[in-house]
Amino acid sequence: MPRKKQHDIIHRWEGNPVITMEDLSFQVSDICNAGAVKIDNIYLLLVTIETLRGHKKLYIARSEDGRYFDMDAKPFMGQADKQYESNSVMDGRITPFEDTYYISYIAESHYGYRIGLARTDDFKTVTRLGFVSEVDTKGGAFFPEKINGRFARLERPWSGGRIWISYSDDLVYWGNSEVILSPRPGYWDSHRVGDAVPPIRVKDGRWLLIYYGIKETSAGPLFRIGAVFLDADDPARVVSRTNIPILSPRERYERVGDVQNLIFSCGAILEDENLLLYYGGSDSCICLGSTTIDRIDQECLKSKGEI
Repeated sequence: MPRKKQHDIIHRWEGNPVITMEDLSFQVSDICNAGAVKIDNIYLLLVTIETLRGHKKLYIARSEDGRYFDMDAKPFMGQADKQYESNSVMDGRITPFEDTYYISYIAESHYGYRIGLARTDDFKTVTRLGFVSEVDTKGGAFFPEKINGRFARLERPWSGGRIWISYSDDLVYWGNSEVILSPRPGYWDSHRVGDAVPPIRVKDGRWLLIYYGIKETSAGPLFRIGAVFLDADDPARVVSRTNIPILSPRERYERVGDVQNLIFSCGAILEDENLLLYYGGSDSCICLGSTTIDRIDQECLKSKGEI
């Protein structure tokens, strides 16, 4: 049987989806988005799962090959703060940093959204460090090293639909904020953009940022994935940006679900020059795609001057 033609720069794993609700040993309402990291040859995902009651929590799934995962039956992180996490703890992003791991996540309550930050050394216990954003801010992708001696993170305030970068000396107080990426009228990401995967340092020193872009259509919002390269020393400066999405919802599991026509990622793993992107499809499953850094770079170079 001939192999199905790949239409995107990121190629889907032929066994997709990687995790569905039917794969779990317990009943859930929904499954979406996953932070990702590889530790001692074990692939670990931090998956957002919505309980039957309607609250979202973060669960750990593990795999030896990055394709077939076993999900823990108990949540790794739930609603610890009864005031500002009362609805959900979701969209966990994992960032290795020196000898520990930082987890940025979205806390939801009837007051709105905030970015929370936590830390773990072993993914058995976790320490909450507090909320690190203003209200109605999402994203929260954390840089894996200090920038000019300071911690750095990305965020997407609800107003404006843009990606900002902020800095901190102590992980508590954040400032010196700058806009780094905005929607582009007439392009595939014309309505809103947001940080997806924590920035990845590539061989020549630049930062690769995988982001999501939204275009409003008559059938509702269309979520797709793009990429930018940020300057090695000043990540507030965009070096190049894809004019086309590198992954678009095409398969049924990406187009039909709780949120139709949606691809959303919180985690990727770089193995040599091969990028493994774990993404949610239609807020109803976890999927896997792969590509090379060089392939993304080639596409970004086509769009110089149009960032």
